[in-house]
Amino acid sequence: FIFQLMHLLGLFSFWIAFTKLRTLFSVLGFSNKTMKGKCNVWILVSFNVLLTIGSLISFMLVFSWIYSYAFSTHSSVIRSYEINANTSSSHLHVQSYVKALNFNVSRDACNVFDGSWVRDDSYSYPLYDADACPFAERGFNCFANGRKDRDYTKWRWKPNNCDIPRFDARRMLEQLRGKRVVFVGDSLSRTQWESLVCLLMTGVEDKTSVYEIKGNKITRQIRFLGVRFSSFDVRIDFYRSVFLVKPGRGPRFAPKRVKTTLKLDKIDDISHEWVDSDVLIFNSGHWWTRTKLFSMGWYFQVGSSLKLGMPINSAFKTALHTWASWVENNINTNRTRVFFRTFESTHWSGHNRKACEVTKKPWKRTNGKDRNPISDMIKSVVKNMNVPATVLHVTPMDAYRSDGHVGIWSENPSIPDCSHWCLPGVPDMWNEILFSYLLQKDGAG
Repeated sequence: FIFQLMHLLGLFSFWIAFTKLRTLFSVLGFSNKTMKGKCNVWILVSFNVLLTIGSLISFMLVFSWIYSYAFSTHSSVIRSYEINANTSSSHLHVQSYVKALNFNVSRDACNVFDGSWVRDDSYSYPLYDADACPFAERGFNCFANGRKDRDYTKWRWKPNNCDIPRFDARRMLEQLRGKRVVFVGDSLSRTQWESLVCLLMTGVEDKTSVYEIKGNKITRQIRFLGVRFSSFDVRIDFYRSVFLVKPGRGPRFAPKRVKTTLKLDKIDDISHEWVDSDVLIFNSGHWWTRTKLFSMGWYFQVGSSLKLGMPINSAFKTALHTWASWVENNINTNRTRVFFRTFESTHWSGHNRKACEVTKKPWKRTNGKDRNPISDMIKSVVKNMNVPATVLHVTPMDAYRSDGHVGIWSENPSIPDCSHWCLPGVPDMWNEILFSYLLQKDGAG
């Protein structure tokens, strides 16, 4: 009945518009020939114009109402028919479709690095006990070194448009069964390596089945560490390569101040050890500073040419291109998933940035630490690679975590540390994000 009424209103509006248009044209023609009172003519014309326009608008509105009503009614009839035809099967089908839709949205539309830290007082956090993990370095175990407050272990990263699945050690081990994960980089890479090993150990009943394959103890200068989870045939390896490119002796006639050069066009000599891997995570950046390069007699070299005046950022970008070319030519990305983690925000302050104030809660604002030129170069180079690689852009999320640093709770409390992170702590969240990426690759929700 409603549909028929709308139809009649539409026809009536159309008839009025058509009639008034004819009247308008007749008035215009007649007035030119016979009417002398211009004022009367224009009043009549204006009235007809307004009535015509109003009728046309009414017709268009009624027509749009008819279309909307017909479309919604049609959809409702279809849905009603499908549900009534088979209630139980339709319900299951709708549920599966919604889950698939949500998963696709989280994969394709969600930036997991755009979010905020939320407090999580559930029993899940912290995710492990550093004292129970023999691979948690004493220097990063802030509890063992006297830190009293534990609030910093209760914060979880929450993306704005999706959720990161809670870390499931058993599921991760099954996911990695028979595979090899390799971390390459500086001490921040070693921290993430330690975090992942400790996280995975919570899913192993027999802790003695997890061991360092060469019996090595964790030290700051060691070039290789490898932990094997024998029950799952999983290896988690770390290679120390703070610059990723090859260090070596400078040219023969180099100035005396040149003790070592970084050969920006050559990848590190140990790179052949990284190839046979299933997951490969790189980081670099914290050693690319004047104090750790020029002040120590380290300069840049390309080919046989010494680059004494080359800016550090230009040198880092050249090294990144060397790394990208090596990945493109040596890594089978059909097998190996490649990641590069961006610069990890530090929270040094004061004169010459030597003061370290570890807060009790995360900052409410990033205070400019969410941007970094090193991170920008990493994103740019990875984006333009000819093979797939994923940027773990942790710079913005780390910027808030002024509470998560080692500070004075290291093995040497007289030397504050606002670069490295306590374990358990912020690096665990990097690995939860890594876990989510690995799940996505295998099509898991």
